[in-house]
Amino acid sequence: MGAKNNVTEFVLFGLFESREMQHACFAVFFLFHVLTVLGNLLVIITINASKTLKSPMYFFLSHLSFADVCYPSATIPKMIADTFVEHEIISFNGCMTQLFSAHFFGGTEIFLLTAMAYDRYVAICRPLHYTAIMDRRKCGLLAGASWLAGFLHSILQTLLTVQLPFCGPNEIDNFFCDVHPLLKLACADTYMVGLIVVANSGMISLVSFFILLISYVIILLKLRNQSSEGRHKALSTCGSHIITVLLVLMPPMFMYIRPSTTLAADKLIILFNIVMPPLLNPLIYTLRNNEAKNVMRKLFSIKKSLGEK
Repeated sequence: MGAKNNVTEFVLFGLFESREMQHACFAVFFLFHVLTVLGNLLVIITINASKTLKSPMYFFLSHLSFADVCYPSATIPKMIADTFVEHEIISFNGCMTQLFSAHFFGGTEIFLLTAMAYDRYVAICRPLHYTAIMDRRKCGLLAGASWLAGFLHSILQTLLTVQLPFCGPNEIDNFFCDVHPLLKLACADTYMVGLIVVANSGMISLVSFFILLISYVIILLKLRNQSSEGRHKALSTCGSHIITVLLVLMPPMFMYIRPSTTLAADKLIILFNIVMPPLLNPLIYTLRNNEAKNVMRKLFSIKKSLGEK
């Protein structure tokens, strides 16, 4: 790699060319990132501290919340720090680390959502066998498989990119190192690599989307035979999940299902994907869930009473 690689660092253009807009971004994204980390940590603490939130749904939600802390943390702190410097520079190794981390946690998030959809399918369509099917071992295997699949997806993206020759220019029109902008800079024919990227990232998003779509169609058909109370409770849980699925999967499908080209809207679309689902997931899964809200109230009341003592 060293012999054919003249590039030791990359220059990131960031979100906006205007320094005033960059400074405005600092306040907005710093606040968003703090809220994202605190919100997801609150979900993780609530689930692990509670004796009642022990169902598979909450087990997967705690894993999702952990991924939601890590996914934006791979890129957003660097972007926030760069709002104060004239030239946003990242080393070659730092660039590849950022690429790996973003795809690892982003991919894992998609696989965890698929595992959560399977859990909802079993709970609604096979309620009598639910505890036997979704036992602790099965949940652990599904969560472990989600993290392993995210790792394999990411390591493939990174290995494909790191072996490319970069001999200049080294300017990336983005706020972090992603595959498409890097393929554009490589001084080699990247057509085949671009196809593999589409097959890897794009098809994962598309296949996951169709699996989730089919599972929810089956669930909705099954709900027609349930009582109005059971239907309302199931729809509330599934509704939260469907909102998250759309937020998480639509941007990657737009970004990676097409050939290796960069569009003007790409930066804002991928930023939305990195920032909004991790920020909104704690609200989506807790504000619509009375059980989780009651546990949070109890935790806060216990802490308050301990503080008063």
